[in-house]
Amino acid sequence: MTRQVVVIPDLHGRPDLLDAALAEYPEAYFVSLGDAIDRGPRSMKVVEKLLALKKEGRATLLMGNHELMAASGLRWYRQYLGTHDMGDYRRAIEGFRSWMRAGGETVRSELGSLTLEQFPALLEEYLQDLGRVVYVTEDGEVHDQPPAAPSVLIAHASPPVRHQQYPDAMTAALWLRPFEGPFPMPDGVVYSVHGHTPVPVPARMGRHLYIDMGAYETGRLALAEIRGSGLPKITVLCGRGKPSLGSKYPRFGEPVSVEAVDLPGSPPR
Repeated sequence: MTRQVVVIPDLHGRPDLLDAALAEYPEAYFVSLGDAIDRGPRSMKVVEKLLALKKEGRATLLMGNHELMAASGLRWYRQYLGTHDMGDYRRAIEGFRSWMRAGGETVRSELGSLTLEQFPALLEEYLQDLGRVVYVTEDGEVHDQPPAAPSVLIAHASPPVRHQQYPDAMTAALWLRPFEGPFPMPDGVVYSVHGHTPVPVPARMGRHLYIDMGAYETGRLALAEIRGSGLPKITVLCGRGKPSLGSKYPRFGEPVSVEAVDLPGSPPR
């Protein structure tokens, strides 16, 4: 039996939209594109729900650049506890401060306090085992490496490619923007799905599909249902938020058709 696979882009602390996605696709297997934390109001609830889905065998969780920033300072701090090297401690503090500036401050506000010394166990558990790139075949199976069969590549920002700013391809997959493409893809990959770069409407650039609609502020969450070798079905959940803020996002590529679903309390479209 073919498994239904649905890709969820950047949630940024919106558990209400995650709940709506689960209600819209009650039997689906989910792939989270990362950037599930910070910026929005309730990151820890999102983390709790995603970890529960993973433990139920219903989700693959990928890393976004915001998870990378959150994990970086913590990783160096844990190393410092073993080495007592002040260089490690400096890198830990620099990493932590970078994350605070990029959105982590909202998590600190949510918790009331957040330090490297007293880092939330649930958040650390979430950050410890996040993938970077996966491939989904027509039967709905999720693979860590490019399979022999045709597949869809799923990663936060781009396919894994070496870049002058990010020589490690798996790190580049968390940071690259569409204007730095189009990106080469492994043999057998039909198209790729990404978040990271917010768009006013889901857009296709060559064989790359971008679906982050800035859900944390617009209330618009685009879900991509993988359908074999064809483009996915895109369902946009319209929840509480300010959809007009989407007008500041860049327009590029070719808009793709979507099916909109209004949620309770959503503003008029």
